[in-house]
Amino acid sequence: MTKKEKRPTKTPASRAKGRLSVAAKSSGATSTPQFPVVGIGASAGGLEACTALLKALPVNPGMAFVVVQHLDPDHESILHKLLSRTTEMPVIQVEDGMVLEPNHVYVIPPNHDMAVRERMLRLLSRRRTAGRHLPINRFLVSLAEDQKSAAIGVILSGTASDGTVGLQAIKAEGGVAFAQDPKSAGYPGMPESAILAGCVDFVLPPEEIARELIRLQHLPYAKRTAAMLEAEPPLGGAADLQKILQILRTATGVDFSLYKTGTIKRRVGRRMILQKIENLQRYGTYLEHDPLEVAALYHDIFIHVTSFFREPEMFAALQRKVLPKLMANRAQGEPLRIWVPGCSTGEEVYSIAITLLEFLDKRASGAAIQVFGTDISAPAVDTARAGTYSEAAVANVSPERLKRFFVKVGDSYQIGKRVRERCVFARHDHRRDGSFHRGGTDPADSRWHCESPRHRSRRFWRVALRWSFAVRRPAIPRSPGRGG
Repeated sequence: MTKKEKRPTKTPASRAKGRLSVAAKSSGATSTPQFPVVGIGASAGGLEACTALLKALPVNPGMAFVVVQHLDPDHESILHKLLSRTTEMPVIQVEDGMVLEPNHVYVIPPNHDMAVRERMLRLLSRRRTAGRHLPINRFLVSLAEDQKSAAIGVILSGTASDGTVGLQAIKAEGGVAFAQDPKSAGYPGMPESAILAGCVDFVLPPEEIARELIRLQHLPYAKRTAAMLEAEPPLGGAADLQKILQILRTATGVDFSLYKTGTIKRRVGRRMILQKIENLQRYGTYLEHDPLEVAALYHDIFIHVTSFFREPEMFAALQRKVLPKLMANRAQGEPLRIWVPGCSTGEEVYSIAITLLEFLDKRASGAAIQVFGTDISAPAVDTARAGTYSEAAVANVSPERLKRFFVKVGDSYQIGKRVRERCVFARHDHRRDGSFHRGGTDPADSRWHCESPRHRSRRFWRVALRWSFAVRRPAIPRSPGRGG
């Protein structure tokens, strides 16, 4: 009997499986067993790459696959029909409200963006970000938020940089990120962008990506849900986790026992998956003998999902409501100083500086401003100081702002001098070094020091009025060794 004869014959009914209505299945979206969801982003040359990937998968891989391809919004798509010829899994063009099921392939329809919420696919109106249509980023970010460590991102052939921000979000939530080997891609732009951003775990041809996906699925730890990770240490006891934290502290000087336990568990679990280690005790032993893995875990813990003008409504509120109040009673020549703790690679600091300059320019004000950015990660601070970002990193910046506040340097964008000279960066560990003081000001409320950029943005309204740090008090001597 041939391999073809062993496989079940697809019927219209089997292809329609998974077309579940919101009303009928929405309550079951979160109660069914956990399984990984693989978001696949592709553009030019993507059909060939996606075909190769699906052909290399077994009939029952135990995962759901969602294909987000750049499509012409004005024409019907036959992508789902073409892909159905390459796999025995049902391949379905998405309708709003479909609930994800394992061993199915879901394909975005034309003229829509798409997101996932509680494992339910939602069709959204096409959205342009700073003049660009970035459907892959939009879907992968939603996948990371919804599925946490069960999210897997794959970027295949395509031009430009869509998907890079999405992979960063997946990696930050404890998921796994793949990029097609640029040598095997018809158009290497998209995978190269993700690789250069440092957010890719595996760089492989499509067929090998398929094989690695199956290996990940068979690891016991990979099947555990995010809730389980929060509840207990991954495949080991508390003592094993404390040993790992001590190894990190010895190597880096950072006491991670004071950080959010859930974050630490997700990052440790992610590294275990990548290193094919199924036991926490063995992973601790592995760390003792491999300083490169210690460095990799340290880097993973400090992954931040940050971007220019993230949550733009908050920056609009800053310019429209907060800054007028801050500047209303400010004495002539009195500087405005702002501290952004946990600034990561600097995008938020520069976004605030740009917003301030736009506000002051509208009022022909010459008020002095300075924005301080601090972070515990030395590599992140170095990136912030350099002020040079990839095309993917500036995807949320409007063309007008790019022209006014950035300088194009090769394939990258550098922050312009007018913005850079108002921003100062320093490495700083609040938990060890205490409050960051500069020039007689106490620049932030202590409750905000070590929150992530995402958490800070959610609390924006409660802390925004404290961004004016012209606190009238005796000068506090600057601590040595923390210059920008």
